[in-house]
Amino acid sequence: MKEETNKPEEILELAKRLREQDAIFVIISKCTQMPYVICDEDTFDDEILIFEDVDDARRVKERLEEKQEPVHIGKVDKPKQLLFYTTLYTMGVNAFIANRGTQNEMRVQLQDFLPKPDSEKLPDGKVWIENPELHLTALYFVQELRKTENPDITEELKKLREEVLVDFQRGTYVIAMADEKGLPMLKQKNGDVYQPVFTDIMEFNKFNVEKKFKPAMVEAEKISNIMAPESKGVVVNPLGVNLPLQLQKKQQENK
Repeated sequence: MKEETNKPEEILELAKRLREQDAIFVIISKCTQMPYVICDEDTFDDEILIFEDVDDARRVKERLEEKQEPVHIGKVDKPKQLLFYTTLYTMGVNAFIANRGTQNEMRVQLQDFLPKPDSEKLPDGKVWIENPELHLTALYFVQELRKTENPDITEELKKLREEVLVDFQRGTYVIAMADEKGLPMLKQKNGDVYQPVFTDIMEFNKFNVEKKFKPAMVEAEKISNIMAPESKGVVVNPLGVNLPLQLQKKQQENK
């Protein structure tokens, strides 16, 4: 593997090859339906695995499955690749490893490959919302939690759960609004009802394919004020990490 610092010309050559690909292949977590994230033990980069060749991706997939990591291979066609790389920023990912296990393996810092979109250059009246710290911690938490049907609640899982809750309270989120019906509700397998919230507009758009909802933004501390009485809490990114969080609905003070 080419070590931590890659020359600019190497990154440019990789970028050129990736742009010429009809598709790239990504290791996807079955637990989150999102790219499988790894924290590098040496650099502490939060990274994903992408491949130019599907056979190379299959070999890595098989090795991960041997380690009891439930993953599959996702295909990203050329028209969707720019959005895919941009989405990595909202996930909290800061690097990727291209072609792991091959002579062309390379770790690339995301900012060297694709500059982060400038949220200050949005049109008037538009606000950019993202919660990369929460999204990333939730991905790590759910990847570990859902690996097995009856997981042991380890100290590491407890710590990740606490980090998720802390990060959630710091955030501002996108919610789905229907004109006269208020917020949509999602029923869990056990019958409990939760309401969806989204870390960013890309996650909202996954949910709003049929254009039934309008996005609105709300701070975490105000979410409980708009929850339906029967709602147990919220589901973060229901078509991604799909993480239910129970929230205490605030009681209205008697006048």
